[in-house]
Amino acid sequence: MKRENRIVAYFSMEICLDERVPTYSGGLGILAGDTIRSAANLKIPMVAISLLYRNGYFSQKLDEKGRQTEESLEWVVQDFLVECPERVTVTIEGRDVQVRAWKYKIFSESGFIVPVFLLDTDLPENSEEDRKLTHQLYGGDQRYRLCQEAILGIGGVRMLRALGYHQLTRFHMNEGHSSLLTLELLDESKKKRLSVDITKEDIHSVKSLCVFTTHTPVDAGHDKFPMDLVKQVLGYRSVFDMKDVFCCEGILNMTYLALNLSHYVNGVAKKHGEVTQLMFANYSIHAITNGVHLPSWTSPSFQKLFDQYIPGWRSDNYSLRYALNIARTEIWKSHLKAKEELLQYVKQETNTDLDMDCLTIGFARRSTPYKRADLLLTDLDRLIEIVKKSGKIQIIYAGKAHPQDEEGKQIIQKIFQAIKFLKEKIKIVYLENYDIALGKLMTSGVDVWLNTPKRPLEASGTSGMKSAVNGVPSLSILDGWWVEGCIEGITGWAIGNSSEQVGHDEADDLYDKLENVILPLFYHDRDGFIEVMTHCIALNGSFFNTNRMMHQYVLNAYFL
Repeated sequence: MKRENRIVAYFSMEICLDERVPTYSGGLGILAGDTIRSAANLKIPMVAISLLYRNGYFSQKLDEKGRQTEESLEWVVQDFLVECPERVTVTIEGRDVQVRAWKYKIFSESGFIVPVFLLDTDLPENSEEDRKLTHQLYGGDQRYRLCQEAILGIGGVRMLRALGYHQLTRFHMNEGHSSLLTLELLDESKKKRLSVDITKEDIHSVKSLCVFTTHTPVDAGHDKFPMDLVKQVLGYRSVFDMKDVFCCEGILNMTYLALNLSHYVNGVAKKHGEVTQLMFANYSIHAITNGVHLPSWTSPSFQKLFDQYIPGWRSDNYSLRYALNIARTEIWKSHLKAKEELLQYVKQETNTDLDMDCLTIGFARRSTPYKRADLLLTDLDRLIEIVKKSGKIQIIYAGKAHPQDEEGKQIIQKIFQAIKFLKEKIKIVYLENYDIALGKLMTSGVDVWLNTPKRPLEASGTSGMKSAVNGVPSLSILDGWWVEGCIEGITGWAIGNSSEQVGHDEADDLYDKLENVILPLFYHDRDGFIEVMTHCIALNGSFFNTNRMMHQYVLNAYFL
């Protein structure tokens, strides 16, 4: 497809392109990668922009007490990306910083390509300080972050123009990090009119171009910068004086900037849309529930099974509802192959022998307080009694804490303390360096996927969607996507219910469900357990995918 025919420009602070390319930290970047892959599958005329992180997102090391240290991940850019000859400049603190782009192509099975351009300031023309501006994802101080977001937003639009993308009619901001692109679009609109000042006509024009997806109600996910710093980094712009567009009580809030200059705004699950509407009551908030790119997250054993019984499932994800017609023995055999691969990896990495016949619970998320990785370990004595009464369990954990998240790091240490306490009674392992490869092994190889966020802070969550397509049911708090995906006892199980007050003893609910429902089903009604697995695939796998998600973006946001 010719460049002039590209319509959608997708901006994201992080994009997972390849498991060997560490340009992502977690859910946001993985979702971005899945989004672009489905755009390629559906032949959506898209181009994507992000930053090139030469240091990658860190490699995690855990000592015997679970204390985390971080090391940079070195990778060879030229092994995966092709440098583009085009150059643009972004003025930062009065200096012209040179920016180049590296190209990565995402292909569909039909050969359709979505190009991804990663912006890079590591050029000899720049100062040593400016060369490092695109080195590290989510690193540095507020100034460093704002400089990065200027390169992404302002530099991204300029680079697209330099590359020949002049006919773009939608700019999709995946979270607020890229919302400075609106400033560049305002300047473009002003110049077209040969005007010195930005007018309501310019604002209306930019709003018609922009789509904004917000991904979290957590305050840390909404970047804010003091106006003194904004003026220092960006220089003075007349739009700064337009308080209803740019400034909120002396602070640049990147979320409000995107809200004010987008014609379509959405949360990432129905519940999250409602929560976001309460947070931003003066705006119209829609909801498009996230998904996962099924071919990327389906284990080899289930891919083979689906290829045999549901040909075409990769392009027609809805056809997975026909999994109900697959023999349950085949479902179970495919699961055991995935479980065996995971347990072999655990043995290799930790020298721990886990039992193929034991109910295996998986939990892998970024380690931060609201995700509550330790909720299952609230009452270790009760957990021991449950195992004695209802059957054995073993637990596999994984997840990194952000280098500056001390509480998140303490949660990992708490889990290591529980590992030591329960050593003779319940086997627990914590796997280092949770990444795509390990994510694929875990979401397909455990028997039950656990998710325990503090309501209503789980915007969506996608790990349970990945487990669903592999026939792994979720045991989860009713928040995010699980409000839509949970049919009790059919696709998995809820911890508590959605109407309970915050502070309700959810750990008690978790123990009750494990003791009285899940363990008896797994050990004494295996056919019933496999029936739940099958419905995970047929109901949740067929719906919670990025092909369906992108259809909704096309119909509701892109081509209105």
